[in-house]
Amino acid sequence: MKIILKLLKNIYKNALKSIAFYPILISACFFFFAIFCLSIENWDVVISIKEEVPFLFIQDYETARLILSTFIGGIISLTVFSFSMVMVVLGQASSNFSPRLLPGLVSNKKNQMILGVYIGTLLYCIIILISLGAYGVDSNSLGLSTMFSAIFGVVCIVLFVYFIHHISKAIQIHNIIDRIFKRSETILQLEHAEFKGNKTGLKYINVEGSSEIKSERSGYFRGFDIDLMEESIKKQNNQITIVPYVNQHIWEGMTILKLKNPTSDEELENLMLCIHISSNRHAGNNAIGGLIELMEIAVKAMSPGINDPGTAIDAINKLGILLAKLMQLPPHTSELIASGHCTLLQNNIPAKELMRILIQPIRLYSKHDNAVVLELIGALKFAKNGTGVSSENSGAIVSELKALKMDVKKSIENRLDRKRLLSLLDEELA
Repeated sequence: MKIILKLLKNIYKNALKSIAFYPILISACFFFFAIFCLSIENWDVVISIKEEVPFLFIQDYETARLILSTFIGGIISLTVFSFSMVMVVLGQASSNFSPRLLPGLVSNKKNQMILGVYIGTLLYCIIILISLGAYGVDSNSLGLSTMFSAIFGVVCIVLFVYFIHHISKAIQIHNIIDRIFKRSETILQLEHAEFKGNKTGLKYINVEGSSEIKSERSGYFRGFDIDLMEESIKKQNNQITIVPYVNQHIWEGMTILKLKNPTSDEELENLMLCIHISSNRHAGNNAIGGLIELMEIAVKAMSPGINDPGTAIDAINKLGILLAKLMQLPPHTSELIASGHCTLLQNNIPAKELMRILIQPIRLYSKHDNAVVLELIGALKFAKNGTGVSSENSGAIVSELKALKMDVKKSIENRLDRKRLLSLLDEELA
């Protein structure tokens, strides 16, 4: 049963992420609406409305057929043109910014809904045109349906104008950075709220004498689903320690869980079922993924082919704010499950690992640029001096500042610029 539940959850998540989800849903609504319109054409209420306002309903059979045929051809052209533009935009984003940004642009709900209205209107007009051929010259039987097709055609034109406006804004790099920042900030706020609610911060975890469970495959750890746990495990007086942090790459055979008290083979299988491992580094909805995207934007901007310090500075500024929030989280958290007998212990990403993943690539690519290095120093200083930052996390940032100081000495050729940067670093390291 738990296996089926996990399968349904995965199908649901993949369906929501699919570019075809909203178009199929909206097209189905248009299909049923077309059937509904055809079924009410001869209702007394509809006939009386046709008699009261005849100028709203097309009376001529040939005119109705011509309008429907024109709409079908025009909407096909709109659809092809609109999403040819999307492909061009995605190609530019991939070459100028980062290929990892493509899923976020493709899965944009507004674009999917516009595509759904296009396809839904096209489907609606085709159904009405087929029915018009079936009814023949009896135009009174389809006046209402044809009127709605005209309304939907106007809506498609309005949506096309909006689509041009939206896609031109979506591809602007500062909007991409802001969108990643807001999404990651929201996730971090939820993590802080969970920590203040039902989780307890820990400085260290005692796992002496615990039995180890090895990973059955390699991939990126995405989380542990408590809802999939059997009730018998939740009621046990046990301590379950999740070894990897979210988004960490684990290898097959690597320790992934530690149990204080041994359990049966069936319960071990259930615990492995609760673990979510993905082959895609950027899959999932977590704050670390957003920070990695900002890092990649900054690194891509400083590559020789792009050389855009302004974009790198914008990404670093946002990265510093998120890094400060992430540094405020404890290294480990403890959560009581169900009746409070079973305790779930989780590891957060260490500060040293954050420096390696996020800051070191930027430092490597931007160490020759005075302006970018200055912003990087400011971001690290802001994260280090934030409220609630532990001495361990602060020490990791200090180590990164020392490494940055070494790069400044070797890479900044201008003596005045080098002196200014070194004075800032010495002030922070004092």
